[in-house]
Amino acid sequence: MPELPEVEVTRLSLVERLRGARISAVRLGKPLRWPLGCEPVSLVGRRVDDVTRRGKYLWFGLGPGAGTEAGGLLVHLGMSGSLNLAQVPGEPGPWDHFDMATDRGLLRLTDPRRFGAVVWSRAPHEGAAGRLLAGLGVEPFDAAFDGALLHERLRGRRVSIKQALLAGDIVVGVGNIYASEALFLAGIDPRAPGARLGRERCERLAAAIRSVLTRAVALGGSTLRDFRNAHGMDGAFQLEAQVYGRAGEPCLRCGAAVRRLVQGQRSTYFCARCQRR
Repeated sequence: MPELPEVEVTRLSLVERLRGARISAVRLGKPLRWPLGCEPVSLVGRRVDDVTRRGKYLWFGLGPGAGTEAGGLLVHLGMSGSLNLAQVPGEPGPWDHFDMATDRGLLRLTDPRRFGAVVWSRAPHEGAAGRLLAGLGVEPFDAAFDGALLHERLRGRRVSIKQALLAGDIVVGVGNIYASEALFLAGIDPRAPGARLGRERCERLAAAIRSVLTRAVALGGSTLRDFRNAHGMDGAFQLEAQVYGRAGEPCLRCGAAVRRLVQGQRSTYFCARCQRR
């Protein structure tokens, strides 16, 4: 599933190419999770003002159209989606569910599992977009995210720290791969109850989260199955994973076998010797 690094990599590969582009046509394929929320023709003639990100969502800010106010499209890549911007696109296939033709190329959402979404709203905090973004935690790269905030938000959380991170209401974007990697870097057992982490451990974990996500973005995200950036390129973070996907292999720090367990129906990888409860 594309997580924050993959979505940010997608944004970076699109923003300069699409900023200022004029929409000439919109095509809808099979229905996605939620309806578009406007007539496709109402998007024609609008200009793409910017491409920003909130958590795992992309916001394509659009200028006003003929007789209509400004707004934007909130895009989620779902479990297996990717965006591609091509000058000479091929004919849409059965997994191509949204095409937006512009004078800079055709932006296409491909999503084999159809859990993605493209939703129109007048602003990110209004309408369908506002409902989808409500309740998201702080961005991990914001100055507000630090050990003190993490420690405060974990008070009373009896669930494991791994599950608390995946919930996304404390800090956004720490998906399954990156939670395992950040907890390993911080030396924290993923089974530790969130409320038991002291201020010092929270400081280490906040720094580890930021470090892991920064490195993941620099490496183009992780490609395990379907993810490609808007240039069609794979990510490479998975090649540097310290614990994720390495069950039974020696820990790169101490040599003990990396272990795997299931938490909330998601695989967790950790070193029981290096990571303490």
